[in-house]
Amino acid sequence: MTSISEIRSHFPSLERLHNGFPVAYFDGPGGTQVSRHVVDAMTDYLFHHNANTHWDYPTSAETDEIIERGRGAMADLLNAKPSEIVFGPNMTSLTFHVSRALGKSWGPDDEIVVTELDHHANVAPWKRLESERGVKVHNARMIPETGELDWDDLARLIGRKTRLVAIGAASNALGTINDLGRARELARARRALLFVDAVHFAPHSLIDVNSIDCDLLVCSPYKFYGPHQGVLYGRQALLEEVDFPKLEPAPDTAPERGETGTQNHEGIAGSAAAVDMLVSFGEGRTRREKLETTFRQLHSRGEVLFERMWSGLSAVRGLRLFGLPPGKARTPTLSFVLETAPSAEVAKHLAAQGVFVSHGDFYAKTVVERLGVSEVGLVRAGCACYTTEDEVERLVEGVRGM
Repeated sequence: MTSISEIRSHFPSLERLHNGFPVAYFDGPGGTQVSRHVVDAMTDYLFHHNANTHWDYPTSAETDEIIERGRGAMADLLNAKPSEIVFGPNMTSLTFHVSRALGKSWGPDDEIVVTELDHHANVAPWKRLESERGVKVHNARMIPETGELDWDDLARLIGRKTRLVAIGAASNALGTINDLGRARELARARRALLFVDAVHFAPHSLIDVNSIDCDLLVCSPYKFYGPHQGVLYGRQALLEEVDFPKLEPAPDTAPERGETGTQNHEGIAGSAAAVDMLVSFGEGRTRREKLETTFRQLHSRGEVLFERMWSGLSAVRGLRLFGLPPGKARTPTLSFVLETAPSAEVAKHLAAQGVFVSHGDFYAKTVVERLGVSEVGLVRAGCACYTTEDEVERLVEGVRGM
């Protein structure tokens, strides 16, 4: 098992001081810190290989190889084929892109189901089809008391007109992990496509698109120690079938037909390096086996850290925790409110002590509305691979001191 000190040695940002305190980064659900290996890979690309693609000279050929290496790395992470990996600027842009491509063949007789538990990047692109194509979009309820999806409501909304079910693998606001197998069964029973937002899920659980049996899945390397980059997985047959908007001279084969314009080549190089780092933490014969052991050890550490964080904060007077407790299907991310201060004030107080947390609605606006805390917002703290028990204690003590 890779030690926490070895893991932390990969992240120069952990050396930062603020007001004399070493910074503890609990803002990972909004974007993790980046490893040295990632930055080195991006710098090396820009300094030594920078070119556009598909031309007959060395740096162009090297760029082609780096992009293919990036597809291969993401395929390892998702248990997909490299030809099923589409790159884009971010998850939101990719979701708008694929929603419009799919929506070109849908109209007033078609329906989409989204959920209240989701980040709005997995809601707004589908809702947009209401005005653009006349598609009806239904919103499955969340249960505010537990932070879980109302599965009975989801099942009720999926009908014979449903063309797609859009669901998050895990809530970026509450950490709730959804039962994707259950979602798949509901969608398949109506021959609907299953679109999975795995942005918050990907840093905490190793994804297997074959096991999930989804049609489309999106994730963001900057949530698992890489650069700002978006990744879309699509079943090969579907990628070849969808009418993506594209320029006539651009490639018309998967996966490039799902991409528009010149890609962020250095970002792709950095994304591959982020996966390589996770591979290096593990043991096994293949890259996939090494990733499996890495995620097992990170999951075990995350459970310990989360239980300590939940236990410490639940004892703070006037603090209200949201979501499922330790031991349930969830990520090591929690959100809370203090009755004495709005979330921005709590975050500012903690930042003064070198503890960085997120605050607001995190684009999970409906979640915050359903919890009834829109005015004050949520304080969110998430554990990452570099989080220590000492940092969790600093977070708890900082909140106690308000």
